[in-house]
Amino acid sequence: MKYELSRPRAVSIAVVLGSFFFLASRSSQAQQATFDLDPAKTTVTFTLGDVLHTVHGTFKAKTGHVTCDLASGVASGGFVIDATSGDSGNHTRDRKMHKEILESDKYPEIAFNPTKIVGKVATAGTSTVQVEGKFRIHGSEQAMTLSVPVKVSGSALNATLHFAVPYVDWGLKDPSNFVLRVSKEVEIDIFASGRYTAAP
Repeated sequence: MKYELSRPRAVSIAVVLGSFFFLASRSSQAQQATFDLDPAKTTVTFTLGDVLHTVHGTFKAKTGHVTCDLASGVASGGFVIDATSGDSGNHTRDRKMHKEILESDKYPEIAFNPTKIVGKVATAGTSTVQVEGKFRIHGSEQAMTLSVPVKVSGSALNATLHFAVPYVDWGLKDPSNFVLRVSKEVEIDIFASGRYTAAP
């Protein structure tokens, strides 16, 4: 037996199917979130301990843009720090840091490139996500996973990062000598601020 749809019925189904695919397309597009760093509102500090005292210093954030698929967590983009901006407040020490340790003339950037974000960023208030990615310094790249508390207020997002860089294990020169003994790790603290956009 053969059935035929009346024209109004066929049009109705076509409208429903068309609406479904339109909404599905919009939903697919809505899964993407982006974060654009504001370097002027971002601070990067480092701490290095030695037997006599603790050295504190700063770097300047350069650029930052991250895109994330909210469904899969796959992320791309990255954050870049100006390695040449490293400043501990001591000219002699900083000259040694740039010339012998960081070799910032040759490697002027320090970067973190996220590859996956695990967890959900709350549309408002605070939440914590795990960020997997690659940390690049002095020409070498290392896998890293960071636990990142974030706070969203409107279109603004602030994130706080803390991690240790075992710079000697990663191929950088140890500045210790028979007089000076410093830690083999440097502590990094970043307060990142910028614009966050995501689907409703």
